[in-house]
Amino acid sequence: MPQTFRSLTLAALLVALAPPSPAADAPEGTPATLVEQARANVRLDPEASRRYADAALEALKRAPDADLEVAARLVLCDYQGERSPQAAQSEIDAANALLPKVRRRGLRAGVLACEGQLLELANKTHEALAKYDEAAQFAEGAQDAEMLADALYQRGYIRALLGQYAEGLVDQRRALALYEKLHLRSRARTAVNGIAILYNRMGDYAQAKHYYLQSLKGHIAEGARREQAVTLHNLGRAHENLGEWSEARQAFEQSLAIHNELGYPRGAAYAHRGLASVCNALGDARCADAELNKAEADAKAAPDARLRAQIQLQRGITLRLQKRYPESIAVLLVAAETFASGDSLAELRDTYRALAASYAESSDWRAAYERLVEFKNTSDTLLLRQLDQRFATLKVEFDTASKDQENALLTREKAVAERALAQERTVGRLQAAVIALATVLTLILATLLLRHRRTSRHMEALAHTDELTGLPNRRDILNRLGTLLRAAEPQPCAVLIADLDHFKPINDQYGHLIGDEILKVVAQALNATVRAPACVGRIGGEEFLILLPDTALSDAIIVAERLREQIMAIDATRWFADRPITASFGLTTAVAGDTVSTMLRRADEALYEAKDAGRNRVTAHCA
Repeated sequence: MPQTFRSLTLAALLVALAPPSPAADAPEGTPATLVEQARANVRLDPEASRRYADAALEALKRAPDADLEVAARLVLCDYQGERSPQAAQSEIDAANALLPKVRRRGLRAGVLACEGQLLELANKTHEALAKYDEAAQFAEGAQDAEMLADALYQRGYIRALLGQYAEGLVDQRRALALYEKLHLRSRARTAVNGIAILYNRMGDYAQAKHYYLQSLKGHIAEGARREQAVTLHNLGRAHENLGEWSEARQAFEQSLAIHNELGYPRGAAYAHRGLASVCNALGDARCADAELNKAEADAKAAPDARLRAQIQLQRGITLRLQKRYPESIAVLLVAAETFASGDSLAELRDTYRALAASYAESSDWRAAYERLVEFKNTSDTLLLRQLDQRFATLKVEFDTASKDQENALLTREKAVAERALAQERTVGRLQAAVIALATVLTLILATLLLRHRRTSRHMEALAHTDELTGLPNRRDILNRLGTLLRAAEPQPCAVLIADLDHFKPINDQYGHLIGDEILKVVAQALNATVRAPACVGRIGGEEFLILLPDTALSDAIIVAERLREQIMAIDATRWFADRPITASFGLTTAVAGDTVSTMLRRADEALYEAKDAGRNRVTAHCA
C-alpha cells in the first residue's frame, strides 16, 4: 500500500477519491445495452440496476432473446433476494423456464447461485453451499469463466461462514484470478473483499483490515457506491474485532450514509447494528438502544435471518447494561438458536459469552457457569478450526524453523486457555461461596492440559510435512536417507534430485499462486508414480528428492525417466498455453562410506550437468 494512501484518514480518502455523481440516465436503448447497463450498475447503484433490468424486460417483449432475458432476471434476482424472497423466487422460476432456449449454457449456473443466495439469507447455510457448489460445477462444465468466477466467490464466502477457511481461500483466489483474466476489475476487488473476510474469520484482523482498505480505494475511484458501503461495513467489523472503537464507529457511520443514499435498508440495518456494538462496548446503553431500534426497523424489509440474530445479540447486551436480565436472556437464547442452526461459530461464541454475563449479573450462577462452559467449548472448537485451516492455507516452511513455529502456536493456545480461565475466575468472584466451582475449574484445566498434549503431537507431525505439497519436507526426507546409510547392513540405494525447468519465469510471469498450484500438481504426479519403500520429499523451492531403497543404478535410471515423462504429461493448459512443464534429474547411487552430504553433492553435480545439457533429461553421477 503506498505511503500516501496510508497517511490519509478514511474520511479524507472518501472525499479525495469520490468521483462526481453522474446524472441518472433514462433507461433507453437496445435490450443488449440495457442488460449491460443493468449488470454494470449492480455494484454502483442497485436502484439504477433494477430500472435498467426492468426496461430490458419491456424491450425484450418486442424482440425476444432468451439469453438476454435470463441475464436481466439474474440481475433482478440479486436485487430482490435482499428485499423480497417471493419476488426473487419469481425471477428464478421465469429464468428456469427459459433455460431450455438459451445459447449460453453457463447461465444455468447463475440461476443456481440465485437459489443459493435465497437459502443463505434464510440461514440454510449448508443447503446454500450445496447450491453454490452445483453452480460452480455446472459453470466449469459449461466452460463459462464469468459464471464460474461468480459461483466460486459465493461458495468461498459461505465456506468462510462455515469455518472451511482453506477451501474458501482457494475459491476466492481462483475467482480473483478469473476476474482479472476477464478484466472484470470491479468484481476482482469484490473477490479481494472475500479474501479479507476469510482472514477476518480466521482471526487475522490486521491482515483483513489491510485488504479492506486496499479494496476500498479501488471502489471509491470507480464510484462503486454499493461496494464502498459493503467494504466500509466489513472494515468496521475488522476494527470492531480489534477493539478500535473510534475507527469502527467512523467506518459504520460512513457505510450507513451510503446505504441511506442508495435506499438500501438491509445494508443500513447492518451499519446500525455495528454502531450499536460500538455503543455497547463503550457502556452507552441509550445510544445502543437507539441504533438497534433503527436496525430492527430497516431489517424488517430484509429476509436475512443472520442479520436479525446479530441485532438480537446486541439487543441482549444492551438489555443487560440496562439490568433487564430476563429480557436479555430471552433475546440471546433466540440469537444462539439461529447461530447454532447456521453453524456460525464466531457469533455463537459471542452469544454464549453475553448469556454467561447476563446470568451472572442476575445471580443465576449455575446457568452462568453452564453458558461459560458452552462459550469455552465453542471458542476452543473455533480456535482449533482456525489453526487447522491456517496450516492448510499458509505456506509455512518447517525445515529450519519448525520448532519456533510450534512454540509460537503453543504459546497462542496457552494464551487462549488463560483468557478462558480468567473469564471463569470472574464468574467465581461473583459467587465466591460456590466452592464446587473450584473443583470444576480444576477439571477444565486438566482437560486443557490433555488437549495441549494432543496438539503437541499434531504439531510434531506437521513439523515433518511440507505444508504446500503435503510431501515429507527436507528434514524428514534427509533423515530417512541418513537412516538408510547408517544401517548396520547398508542396502544399495539411489537418490534422485528433480528440479523444475524455468520455474522462476513462471512465478514472475504468472504469479506465485500459479507457481504453487504447479508445485502441488507435480508433487501429486511424483508421489503417484513411486511405490513404497521409495518415497518423495520436497527439499526446497522447486526441488524434489526421490529416495529409492534397494535400487541399482540401471533401475534408478528407468524410474527417473518414468518420473520425467509423468511430469511432461501434466496438462499445463489450465495455466498457460505456450509451454509444457518439464524437469531435470540428477541421479546417484550409494557406495561404502557415503553420507547424506556426499550423496547430495553427487546428485547435485549430476543435476547441473542435466541443466547444462539442455534440461528435461536424466544424468547420473557415480562415485
